[in-house]
Amino acid sequence: MICYAVIDTNVLVSALLSSKDDTATVQVIGKMIIGEIIPIYSKAIKKEYCEVLTRKKFGFSGSTVEYLLSFIEKYGILMEPSPSEIILPDMKDLPFYEVFLEKCSDNAYLVTGNMKHFPKNPFIVTPKELLDILNQKQ
Repeated sequence: MICYAVIDTNVLVSALLSSKDDTATVQVIGKMIIGEIIPIYSKAIKKEYCEVLTRKKFGFSGSTVEYLLSFIEKYGILMEPSPSEIILPDMKDLPFYEVFLEKCSDNAYLVTGNMKHFPKNPFIVTPKELLDILNQKQ
């Protein structure tokens, strides 16, 4: 089964920092690479990905970051969401939420490690919850 996902930056960072292949964040990125998860993004999201993933404190290799960003750009869906009047606990998450609202469907999710930053919604999930959903639908 294929689904669409707005992937919060913290999921990418966690996956790249992980030394274990079986963590939920690594598995989510793996499913994206094999085409089971289609990433949805906006220009603002791509800009944040680039800014965060190239921070020296993480030490990610330039080639790894370039591959991931190029992959998302090539195989993902670029959206230009409508501005919303929504106030979130962390307003830096608004671009992710607005893209999610634009694509909102039974087969689209916002995947984050910071659930408290978003309103309660069954389509806003942790990486583990997304994996569980995908496994149930197979």
